[in-house]
Amino acid sequence: MNATPQRRIAIAGAGLLGRLTAWRLLCDGHAVSLYDAGDLDTPPAAAWTAAGMVAPLAETVVSEHSVYEMGQMALDRWPTWLEELQAPGLWHQHGSLVVAHPQDGNELIQFRRDLDDTLGEGALYQELDGSAIHHLEPDLTRFRHGLFLADEAHLDNRELLTRLLGAIRELGGECHAHTPVEVHPGEVATPAGRHRFDLVIDCRGHGAKPSHPTLRGVRGETLHVTTSEITLTRPVRLMHPRYQLYVVPKPNGRFVIGATSIESEDRSPISLQSSLELSSALYTLSPAFAEARILEQGVNLRPAFRNNLPRVTLSDGLISANGLFRHGYLLAPAVVEHLLSEIRGHGDKPFANLLDGSIPQETLS
Repeated sequence: MNATPQRRIAIAGAGLLGRLTAWRLLCDGHAVSLYDAGDLDTPPAAAWTAAGMVAPLAETVVSEHSVYEMGQMALDRWPTWLEELQAPGLWHQHGSLVVAHPQDGNELIQFRRDLDDTLGEGALYQELDGSAIHHLEPDLTRFRHGLFLADEAHLDNRELLTRLLGAIRELGGECHAHTPVEVHPGEVATPAGRHRFDLVIDCRGHGAKPSHPTLRGVRGETLHVTTSEITLTRPVRLMHPRYQLYVVPKPNGRFVIGATSIESEDRSPISLQSSLELSSALYTLSPAFAEARILEQGVNLRPAFRNNLPRVTLSDGLISANGLFRHGYLLAPAVVEHLLSEIRGHGDKPFANLLDGSIPQETLS
């Protein structure tokens, strides 16, 4: 780290992008002030509600090929960053498992075909029979066929956000909770007044919608349950004609189940229908979940542009990074590295054609 700060930088939004960017800029020797409208210890960000999967193969089936490419960067970058945070135990690269009940076998076949069509020979997966599924996950006994995506991983996302906040404070970053801001080139406006900076970075997610007319929020709903009746080592995805359930194991017998994806900006509590669908699908995955206790029902808005891909918009004194959609932990490393290259004035930007925004299309406030 440099002996003296190079620039005074404000970051609006303390979700995943904001925290990662603040941490990396502090490591570069900049003076960083981090602002968020909500609480910092239990943030309202989509990254707190999320399951923390880093699943480029599974997600590319329902998105662009570029999501897969950025996901490959994530698989490389996350272990390195977690070593620097002295938190390597938050990274679990045990692959992910995709299964379907016999009556929904065509969904699994279609998933495999989509992988082949999108990635060709790059689609590295293993077809499994019931015995192989049971070997990977002994508590799953209902499935005869599945796919194993060996390179995929997941993070203990809430602990990661906590560790990032601690690192930011240890490095001298100023952290301002419950402080909504308006962003301007070289300036943030808070309820207490205006503050000048050399650079402002807007990472507010859906909160930045007034600055981005095409930004929308996509509602996602999750269940958090706990049980000692079943153990999973890796994320499991259940193919179904109407919805795709994922179950992600967390420490201490906790599981995150998701996720609905609803084109709505409604933040009200989870609907009865969604709760029933998620719970019923979870029970069909394994009856051992019948006595699981519901700890939390999460609702959040994922920020997305029209193409569901992220965008970094540059102007003098102001940078906006937004639009991670449902791929936060998968795409954040690529976006952060792009931001760092812009600020440093050097470094590779392999996704510049994808991420670079255009000021005339959306005037920043």
